[in-house]
Amino acid sequence: MTNSDAIENVILELRRGVIVLAALSLLDEEQYGYSLMKRLSECGLEVEQGTLYPLLRRLEGQGLLASSWRIEEGRPRRYYVISQAGREALPGLKAEWGGIVGMMGKVLSK
Repeated sequence: MTNSDAIENVILELRRGVIVLAALSLLDEEQYGYSLMKRLSECGLEVEQGTLYPLLRRLEGQGLLASSWRIEEGRPRRYYVISQAGREALPGLKAEWGGIVGMMGKVLSK
């Protein structure tokens, strides 16, 4: 593994947790995967389909999201929305994120 490969792997690991929090925050209204991917991109967070869709299924399996199938424009789409459990968990996740950002700001400024 080259140094640039190692750095890329670390960057991907850092982004994974951010994507969870971002997805939960943006799914306050129903969206299908591609529309969520576009919204994340508009916020500056580029996410590949191969990362997003397994993440959405995992969050649903954990009870943090709910989903339903609908046919739109002649094809089925799975729509996701934050569940009640996700709504209850989100403030704590945001607080934890704020704490991490603050702590890392101190660490990185040394």
